[in-house]
Amino acid sequence: MFVGSLAWEGVSGMGLRTFIEGWPVYRQLTGTDPLGRGAAAKSARSAGLTARTEAAESVARSVCPYCAVGCGQRVYVADGQVTQIEGDPDSPISRGRLCPKGAASKSLVTSPLRQTTVRYRRPYSTQWEDLDLDTALDMIADRMLAAREQTWEDADEQGRPLNRTLGFASLGGATLDNEENYLIKKLFTAMGALQIENQARI
Repeated sequence: MFVGSLAWEGVSGMGLRTFIEGWPVYRQLTGTDPLGRGAAAKSARSAGLTARTEAAESVARSVCPYCAVGCGQRVYVADGQVTQIEGDPDSPISRGRLCPKGAASKSLVTSPLRQTTVRYRRPYSTQWEDLDLDTALDMIADRMLAAREQTWEDADEQGRPLNRTLGFASLGGATLDNEENYLIKKLFTAMGALQIENQARI
């Protein structure tokens, strides 16, 4: 028979006992895994598999960068590169769960299309150029100070004190934590800004 010939070919080169013991059904019937959901179902290949997080050298806690829910994430790193991102079971918000976008956020971090430099297009220019972070931050600070100086209001028409500026505003992102929001609020309030909002609240 065809089945018999296949079985015989499989037996050749190894003992009959070894061949039979290699069957998952045999291990299921004779071992400690009668339901076939553990050791009985393992093959040589599956026994050699390891978790994608096993080789990680460090684990950092983060927040999912997408929506305003703020699900916790564990970021696994090896050789300075992100190797896996999973839900953080210690997060009181998501308790280890991630939606499909959050579960796939590793591709956002490691994508070759991700911008890793500051891109700047000068007024009336048609070309983008790369700036280092320190230069970009200095440009932002200079423009904020200039806008504050140009739009500062000491008092209204009746002489009532205002001490404010409408020259700039702040819109925070959903992934900012409480500490970052606190510092942003203190900074912009100290500079006299009124429009201080957060995307998560809007």
